[in-house]
Amino acid sequence: MYNNSFFKKILIVAVVLFLYSCDKDYNSIGDGLIGDNHFGFEKYTSSVIAYNQKVGPVESNNLTVNALGIYDNPAFGTTTANFASQLTLDVVNPTIGKNPVIESVVLTIPYFSTLVSTDTDGNHVYELDSIYGGSNAKIKLSIYESGYYMRDLDPIGGFQNSQVFFNDQNTDFNNAKIGNRLNDFVSPNKEQNDAFFFDASEFKTSTTTDGKETVTRVAPGLRLNLNADFFKSKIIDAVASGKLVTNDIFKDYFRGLYFKVEKSGSSPSALAMMDFKKGKITINYKEDTSDTDATRLDKSIVLNLTGNTVSLLDQSNVNALYTDATSAGNINTTAGDEKLYLKGGEGSMAIIELFGKDLYGEDGLTGNPNGVSDELDVIRKNGWLINEANLVFHIDADAMSSGFEPNRVYLYDLDNNRPIVDYYNDATAGSNSKNGKLVFGGLLEKEPVTDGRGLSYKIRITNQIRGLIKNADSTNVKLGLVVTEDVGVISSNKLKTPTKISQVPRASVMNPLGTIVYGSKSTIPEDKRLKLEIYYTKPN
Repeated sequence: MYNNSFFKKILIVAVVLFLYSCDKDYNSIGDGLIGDNHFGFEKYTSSVIAYNQKVGPVESNNLTVNALGIYDNPAFGTTTANFASQLTLDVVNPTIGKNPVIESVVLTIPYFSTLVSTDTDGNHVYELDSIYGGSNAKIKLSIYESGYYMRDLDPIGGFQNSQVFFNDQNTDFNNAKIGNRLNDFVSPNKEQNDAFFFDASEFKTSTTTDGKETVTRVAPGLRLNLNADFFKSKIIDAVASGKLVTNDIFKDYFRGLYFKVEKSGSSPSALAMMDFKKGKITINYKEDTSDTDATRLDKSIVLNLTGNTVSLLDQSNVNALYTDATSAGNINTTAGDEKLYLKGGEGSMAIIELFGKDLYGEDGLTGNPNGVSDELDVIRKNGWLINEANLVFHIDADAMSSGFEPNRVYLYDLDNNRPIVDYYNDATAGSNSKNGKLVFGGLLEKEPVTDGRGLSYKIRITNQIRGLIKNADSTNVKLGLVVTEDVGVISSNKLKTPTKISQVPRASVMNPLGTIVYGSKSTIPEDKRLKLEIYYTKPN
């Protein structure tokens, strides 16, 4: 027979030890927190000051993800995303045989896509990811030889630093393009040029050998036929001249491609986020087997879309409300702004200040200012133990009724241009590398219906607040809020012309989307107003 009283005692001790180990951060505030005292659970709402900040032209070279296309967002305006990339030889100094004749030149760049289903014949159905625009949306897509040399190192400063390119340099690349469109020639249809659309269909080819058919299927991607005559002259005929001996020589000789997009008549437009570095140009040609054997061999040369790249964004038809809200003279850094405009690329962000002003001494009520917010002084004096702290940003549904909300926003330490401690402490993983940090949050919360609209973004800053309360020497830094394409990317890119800020998170430069959330001004309804929510316990 087991002794129930004994096991009850063991259970009580185990529970106490468990709670102690889970809550050891709280215990560092006082030694007597686990004991006879009783605790109450409380919620405290702290007002914050949040205001807009315009982001001007920004460094946009060598991003991992780039936009291509046109996106019309009535709340912000029209974003036209062009792109330029160097090319590199997959195999340098290729050997070309006798009588080479190009069969085809094909440019391919995979889309982000998800396999949805497969039928009994093996055909795949895909769903495209990161495509924004109307149904049946089309654009005019032109591919040019680039005449703009994207050097690796900046001559200003003695070639000690990497060369920087900015998103507002589209005019430079457009003026430097060479010749006619490489995709402008007689083809089975003109849709690949003037009515291009992002197609979710897989690409399928079949070959028959000895009476047996082999079917090859490739996931959806951009696929364009390019001008064979151009590549015969530029690549095949240039081998003998030594232009393909090394990639350094080749990149100076053939300076890359410039992707230019325009409206396609009255059709709605679309924009795609793409990983261009997975793209390539395949030159398929035939040549004689040897000088004495005229049997034809199938050969190919591959040019990769690697090397230096630059995302080139033009803004037009800008919404007047957006312009006014982000103009320096209209930004209210004292009471905060009613609405916060978050837009990636050359766009805008929000700056957030916690806990209000410093008017008094350490007790937050009397004496001279001590460099610490009075509200924070009072909370420190109360000895609160922070269970959770959140910032919840509510989307202005009316303003965003016809736009795509970004899937995520990112909060960071603006003063030091680095993540806050809650980011570092979160090891949770998402469905892919850019969707991790699930506890830290910032993910779009939607209506619980199919294709529901976005409602809010919630970011947990529990450890940031704990540190401010527990450590008297902690600095109450300003926080920055931006749109992000990839929460795993935390490096920063420079602004062309520094203002109150000199750099922004790199992942915000990748994503040209925007959203409007309610700010902290007292004129905003209580249920929509931005506040800091703190859940805490206190000794009786």
